Amino acid sequence: MARLLDEEFLRKIDRLTLVSKRVRVGSLKGERRSLKRGTSVEFADYRNYTPGDDLRQVDWNIYARLEKVFLKLFEEEEELTLHLLLDCSRSMDWSGAPEVFTEMGGATGGSTGGPHLNKLLYSKKTTAALAYMALAAMDRVTISGLNAKGGTNEPRLPLTRGKNQTLRVIRFVEDLSSGAGTNLNATLRAYANQTRHPGLLFLISDLFAPEGCFEGLKALQAAGHEITLLHVLSPDEVNPTLRGDFKLVDSETGESQDVSINQKALDLYRQEFQAWQHELVEFSQRRAINYIHVETSTPFEDLVLHYLRRRGLVT
Repeated sequence: MARLLDEEFLRKIDRLTLVSKRVRVGSLKGERRSLKRGTSVEFADYRNYTPGDDLRQVDWNIYARLEKVFLKLFEEEEELTLHLLLDCSRSMDWSGAPEVFTEMGGATGGSTGGPHLNKLLYSKKTTAALAYMALAAMDRVTISGLNAKGGTNEPRLPLTRGKNQTLRVIRFVEDLSSGAGTNLNATLRAYANQTRHPGLLFLISDLFAPEGCFEGLKALQAAGHEITLLHVLSPDEVNPTLRGDFKLVDSETGESQDVSINQKALDLYRQEFQAWQHELVEFSQRRAINYIHVETSTPFEDLVLHYLRRRGLVT
């Protein structure tokens, strides 16, 4: 288990719970409170009786004192279903730009402050931590490795519940490995069509997909999911510093191109990157999607223990 999450970190997140604005009531109860009022375990308030209300909820002690009929209201415990979609395409299996020399000539620069965690490893640790929080709260969790190796079907952990499933869940995440490039829209639409228990959904990805992801995200929302988009990138993808002559190889498609990288090219790249990120943020705001951009230079523990808390996603 220590390869992804050590025992000390698990103790730190043991009492953290995921926050959902729209959770579904299930046949079993999780350890969270909703704003709905029902007949569960914790008293919340009173309201006046109206014809048709359940007489079992009348507070007869108050009636005996005041001769007025009030109903007792209780906070209802609700169950959350957590969907974790982890992008395992080839571009995720990258740690940042090394100090390199190519056959075409010398290169200057290198990784911006590295070494950093491999994007896929960083994302797997995040996935495992979120899954553990759900298991500890008796919520249901399912995990899918999008475009991971494993044959024609993407590896998927079926709906799982209970802290005693921790080792099984973490081993599943550990065993995921990068596979082919991704058609993210098609993959997300297919997942939406298979949804039986919509809930809180995290898509953890670098979003390097030529066709984009917007149509797939719309399909997931239409299926009833509440989406958090965790955009994981290496600092070198956000602010590259390498200069020189290179043969660039697209990790998703395998296509290559000879390029000369100078300051002008770097400035243009940064402009294009900022425009792309602005488009992602704007789309997410319009659709009420939680968008979080995180770089692998951010300590993983800080992401989970502090940043997700500040964003109101865990408590």
